[in-house]
Amino acid sequence: MYNRRANATKDNALDAFITTQFQIDAMLDRLKALSDDHFEMHPDEINWGHVGTLNHYTSLLRQITDSAFKEGEHAA
Repeated sequence: MYNRRANATKDNALDAFITTQFQIDAMLDRLKALSDDHFEMHPDEINWGHVGTLNHYTSLLRQITDSAFKEGEHAA
């Protein structure tokens, strides 16, 4: 009985992992499409506010990549 419960827990963890990975992949696909479309901005409309917004996005993404790749403040 213990092994069945352990296997069920492992299967649940795997299912949750795959679901979460799918969510990450979907978000990355959406971000890539938005970036390919220049974040829906026309070059004549770009101002420093837009630059600030992209810098904010970059900061958030850097936190994720630093954590995932053990860089920056997450370096060993």
